[in-house]
Amino acid sequence: MTMSGAPCPLGICDGSGWVEDDEARAVRPCRCRPQLIAGRRQRSLSAVVPRRYRGISFDRPPVSEMPGPQVDVARRFVRRLDERLAQGRGLWFFGGVGTGKTTLAMLVSSAALEAGRSVAIYSLPRLLAEIRETFESDREGSYTHLMDRLTEVDLLHLDDVGAEKTSPWVLEQLYSIVNARYESERSILITTNLERAELVEQIGERTVSRLEEMCEVCPFFGRDRRVVEIVDLRRQPAGGDAEAALPPASGIRPA
Repeated sequence: MTMSGAPCPLGICDGSGWVEDDEARAVRPCRCRPQLIAGRRQRSLSAVVPRRYRGISFDRPPVSEMPGPQVDVARRFVRRLDERLAQGRGLWFFGGVGTGKTTLAMLVSSAALEAGRSVAIYSLPRLLAEIRETFESDREGSYTHLMDRLTEVDLLHLDDVGAEKTSPWVLEQLYSIVNARYESERSILITTNLERAELVEQIGERTVSRLEEMCEVCPFFGRDRRVVEIVDLRRQPAGGDAEAALPPASGIRPA
């Protein structure tokens, strides 16, 4: 039975992570073994791209309609994915609600998954909830095991940083995660609605300082795309009557 239940990603071994050495009459580790081990550890983490973001592409809306500089940052990261992950470099997307941060971040994580890299994708509130559950678990070492896996994964994607309710416990957990990846030179990808000063108030200077050193910081500007899309939808003519396309109770009338 193979370690991963899948063929060797390098096409060398039988998927077990070991190669038979006929001359030495022994077995030796395959070059794919670290990747297989990382994949096995990742399976108990969240590596699922939410349905809304599946199939997104640089060449199709909404990404193709986003401002060029932000898209270029994500495109460069994906183009040099192996190099960036080997260097432990990451991305920090910040800006207002609905400006496309999560969409571009999910595109980067999708590209890493397609490249066979291990990725963990969490909103920060959800991850904190999972950490809390380990304290309630009867299994010894479950907390340490989770933190080790969060450290070892190739790319840790944390969405909505700063949305969690702050407490000393939250600050401690977040610092532990970020610092472990900082010391191990592992890449991290974060999105947040908060600017630096606001984020410092929420998660602390020492955590923000490490993120700043690890990540390329990319601001997002503009109006909430979700609101714009809703307004545009309401203004679409219905049977030739623009007002008929608006909800009767909305109080909105075309200018």
